[in-house]
Amino acid sequence: MLTRMAIRNFRVFNRLDVEDLAPINLFTGLNNAGKTSLLEAVFLLSGGGNPELAINIHVVRGLAAGSVQPVAGLWKELFADLDVGKRIEICATHQSLGTLTLGVEAALPHPVETIANGEDIPDSPDAVTNAPGRGLSFSFQRGRAEAAQSHIQVKGQNFELRRSTAEVPLPVTMLAARGGSIHDDAVSLAKLRREKRSALLLEALQIMEPKLQSIEDNSATGQPMIWGDVGLPELVPLPVMGEGMTRIARIVLAISSAPNGIVLVDEIENGLHHTVLEKVWRAVAEAARQFETQVFATTHSFECAQAAHQALPQAVFRLHRLEAEDSKNRCITYGPDAIDGSFEHGFDVR
Repeated sequence: MLTRMAIRNFRVFNRLDVEDLAPINLFTGLNNAGKTSLLEAVFLLSGGGNPELAINIHVVRGLAAGSVQPVAGLWKELFADLDVGKRIEICATHQSLGTLTLGVEAALPHPVETIANGEDIPDSPDAVTNAPGRGLSFSFQRGRAEAAQSHIQVKGQNFELRRSTAEVPLPVTMLAARGGSIHDDAVSLAKLRREKRSALLLEALQIMEPKLQSIEDNSATGQPMIWGDVGLPELVPLPVMGEGMTRIARIVLAISSAPNGIVLVDEIENGLHHTVLEKVWRAVAEAARQFETQVFATTHSFECAQAAHQALPQAVFRLHRLEAEDSKNRCITYGPDAIDGSFEHGFDVR
């Protein structure tokens, strides 16, 4: 489990320190305070310098359309103030792994040669557009071990990767605020069923639909998806049961797919009515306990934050608020008394 983090020159963060992390962490804050950016920082760090994650975080934000070019061009957006001359540094302390440090720098992806008049020219035509920000270098270090180096750059319409041989320290799964794959849902359920732990998901789904008797992964329509028995003559596809059912399923399945790792959930309350939020948080906590998975989630909902506080004990839950003002960032972590006082007096912790 991560216990603290420090983020430098990443996205909206010039400098952010996050202390007192718990098994389940909920982050609030105004728009553009950096809630999603914080999840992305954890995502990159957990990958141990895997350069492909620089693509994946844009996929989560919906920026990866048909071409790689928009993704590559937006790599400069990873750097605070769009300054690719800065080095991104994400550092965290892990209970068992010790200190984990990831550095990310913009890199000229092609070597250059010098001609007689002293001007530098690129060594290939497509390098003309490959300015700093279209290539990234990663350096990952655990404790005092030698740093592992990796690299990604755009070459034509493709990516060129040079991966390090470093072991990925933490399994990590990131759920966007919306969207997902019904195929991936079914694959995750199949794995859970093989481990004889599918009751965990069934009980979580019964929060939303008490009539649900069983669930199974089935490809009767030609594409694998999750189906449920709600007492009708035939099984019903999970997506037909509503957005809330699918949301709960994906959160629990994400936790089950990252044992001893981390799950990141953006806008966790999406699709969920406020009346079920306490039960949902208990289901999340139980799944996290069984798989020893740490959860980082964000919310804009006062009811969601209040439900988490009421449902979860202090030992497993922390509420954090991100604030940004005049290029300064800070994270306020609320103790139980502070949360109680805020809710009692109507102070907005979001």
